[in-house]
Amino acid sequence: MIVKAVQQIMLGKITRTEKETFATLETIKFAGYDGIELNGFMIRPTGILVRALTAAAGMPAGRGGAYDWAALTREAGLKVVSLHEDLGTLKADPEAVAQRAAELGTDKVVVTGMYRFDYTSRMALEGLCADLNRCGARLRASGVELLYHNHNVELCWLSEGGERSYEYILRETDPEVVNFEFDSYWFAEAGADAAEWMERLGGRMRLWHINDRGSRQHGPSMTPILKCDSMELGCGNMNLARLTQQAKANGIQAVVLESHRNHVEHSAIKSIQCSAAYLNQNF
Repeated sequence: MIVKAVQQIMLGKITRTEKETFATLETIKFAGYDGIELNGFMIRPTGILVRALTAAAGMPAGRGGAYDWAALTREAGLKVVSLHEDLGTLKADPEAVAQRAAELGTDKVVVTGMYRFDYTSRMALEGLCADLNRCGARLRASGVELLYHNHNVELCWLSEGGERSYEYILRETDPEVVNFEFDSYWFAEAGADAAEWMERLGGRMRLWHINDRGSRQHGPSMTPILKCDSMELGCGNMNLARLTQQAKANGIQAVVLESHRNHVEHSAIKSIQCSAAYLNQNF
């Protein structure tokens, strides 16, 4: 069974108290989702700078650092499909990260995008792949799998060698210890054929970050050009049917909804419920 999950980043504004958090998780379960993907910086106390940066990017962390997420998700009947962590935290103590994942009931840790990282530098990518392989091996010893999550920057061309950064990462990471959580929205946003990249990933694509992309008018209709942004599933212009077919062919274990802005009626809950209609029909 492919688990249907929600990324925690969608919940920052609706997890202001533990009671509200539990009610939100229950609503997600009732909508038809089976799980949630958690973020390390949202489930433990974090510094004011991290909180400010994420809020500025439209992704408020909420107050979840003080909550017992293992208990909350368990009581709401949701499975934790994976734990997102930054590479610095993972490099500092991979065994502690593996233990935290185990406490949450997941066997997957996902490395998120690096802050101020030069994806055009072969030297930088060489170091990144070495770090991923090393951390992946240490996590695997604890029964946890390491996945890499892309954005759009991985489609940058290397300054030397004539290949894209993502191609380099695919080639230089060891499939025995490093695999992938593919985000099709970001590759589509960069103008790439996301389904083709999913086909190239094949069985190394363990999880799928799903979203749709399109335009929604806000305010008066005087603006002649609408900006593209995330949309509820089936409400945008992405070829979700083709992407879904490829994801299933790859044998993904979970599909994870992530849309942290541009929600229908400015409501994360309504957005989650709207996207559930597509997920419940197709997974």
